[in-house]
Amino acid sequence: MDYSELKYDVEEFESDQDKKLPQPPLVKESMRKESIELPKNFDALQICSNFLDIINTRHSSRVYTQEPMSLLELSYILWTCQGVKQIRGKKYATLRTVPSGGARHGFELYFVCQNVEGLDPGTYHYLPLKHCIEFLNPIDKVSDVLASSLCDQLWALKANVILYFSYIPYRTEWRYGHLAHRIALVDLGHVGENIYLASTSIGLGTCGIGACVTSICDEMFELDGENEFILYSQPVGKVNPEDFAKEKSFYEFVEKEGL
Repeated sequence: MDYSELKYDVEEFESDQDKKLPQPPLVKESMRKESIELPKNFDALQICSNFLDIINTRHSSRVYTQEPMSLLELSYILWTCQGVKQIRGKKYATLRTVPSGGARHGFELYFVCQNVEGLDPGTYHYLPLKHCIEFLNPIDKVSDVLASSLCDQLWALKANVILYFSYIPYRTEWRYGHLAHRIALVDLGHVGENIYLASTSIGLGTCGIGACVTSICDEMFELDGENEFILYSQPVGKVNPEDFAKEKSFYEFVEKEGL
């Protein structure tokens, strides 16, 4: 597609919303009958309140201690990147912990749990309206393809959880047409940065991954790959500040090649 030929003047197209077509659901329906309620007593966490410190210490972490993550820590991460604070109207829009163009919030959040207290290892789907999660499949169903889903970035496999964000295009296209895809990329940046800041605020580490094999990821979470598909991943794990020096090993080539 030649993006230079696309018309970005919002007055040059008529959206499905303009045509009075039905609005798509604000969130995806539950995929399973049972769900797991998440704790929300975030005051029990040791959260850094100095925002400047959080900004200055935020960085990409690829070295994890593999110590267990608490369910409350996981709950905090999920809430800060996709939590619903309010519903506008009866079902017009969700107001969340991250901004989104037109409050369309075209993403669904899934994750692979590897080491969280009280949760079985496996794949899960986050239900933002209820702040719950639903168990999809045990870890052995995806363990053989987990590395491949992230282009064999093996460091990610040591994270406590690996977050995967799917995109449901029509949720945003309904209002913005082809502009939706530009908006989605910006929105995803907001989500990723919230994960960085939230993780840093409670002493966890994270690193965004754009190199995902969509077809493998979609199969992991039972997505059709057309109306919904994985767009982005972000592992989150326990870290030790003393291990920060080990991060340099990922960039040894810079000095070796004199870049």
